[in-house]
Amino acid sequence: MGKRWIGIDLGGTSMKLGLVDSHGNTVLEMEKPTLAQEGVDGVIGRMVSHARELAKEAGLRWADVAGVGVGLPGFLDVKAGVVKQLTNLGWHEEVPIRRLLEEAWQIPVKIDNDANVAALGEAWCGAGAGVDDVVCITLGTGVGGGLILDGQLLHGRYGFAGEVGHMTIDPEGHPCNCGMRGCLETFSSATGMVRMANEAIVAGRSTVLADVEKVGTKEIFAAAAAGDAVALEVKKRAIDALAQAMSALSVVLNPARFIIGGGVSYAGEALIQPLREAYAKRTQPNARQGVDVVLAQLGNRAGYIGAAGLLARERK
Repeated sequence: MGKRWIGIDLGGTSMKLGLVDSHGNTVLEMEKPTLAQEGVDGVIGRMVSHARELAKEAGLRWADVAGVGVGLPGFLDVKAGVVKQLTNLGWHEEVPIRRLLEEAWQIPVKIDNDANVAALGEAWCGAGAGVDDVVCITLGTGVGGGLILDGQLLHGRYGFAGEVGHMTIDPEGHPCNCGMRGCLETFSSATGMVRMANEAIVAGRSTVLADVEKVGTKEIFAAAAAGDAVALEVKKRAIDALAQAMSALSVVLNPARFIIGGGVSYAGEALIQPLREAYAKRTQPNARQGVDVVLAQLGNRAGYIGAAGLLARERK
């Protein structure tokens, strides 16, 4: 039996754990509640026990696990292995999480941002397999991103590289949670699309969405497919903003592939085909030459696979 690694994707409501082999294949996975209300010690303790539980269920001794990677939804000092802030878990003080986990497990641990590990998962054995230069963009409640250049995650000086959701699209646009205005996230996230649709409804515009009990991106794409003018406008604004951001990224980074994931990407071809067209129209020919725009493949597994890959890819 070859080496095995564990990846943990820690979210505000649940943690996903996966036992992964050296090729990124999932051997066994589990999902457990985060129970953030238990505080830092409680959450870390649950991570420790659930990882051991996963190995045991797979028939492994703990000594058979080569290392654990953890994806975390917040601000980190990746090199130091320290959490700066995890707002949606209520962690507002620094936590030396790598040291704490290594002391508990007695094996190597690496941490990274959750969007980065999802990007790494897709680049390793998902939609970016075999491609060294990849930009992953996740369209969900917000807009996340991860940059893989020459096969390596790009962090930047303070770990902020890849925060594509906060590229400015319209300096006079809607306020963003980051404190700026008109960020990509205000247009192309599920939250942004729903906000634009609801603004049209409140303004009294004629749309079938006004009769929907709870508007979501699924309803917006369905209404757009049926020719609803408001839904078509919201969809176009979201796609055009994303294409604008991708155009800028192409000129600066010259990736070979864009991978689009997250809940909004479940719209499939209804999203990806018009996005390809908008990107082609907005991007300098040399920068877009040979660039693929594709949907993510790994779904909810991308986070824990990429987290495991923080160690597995360098230790194969």
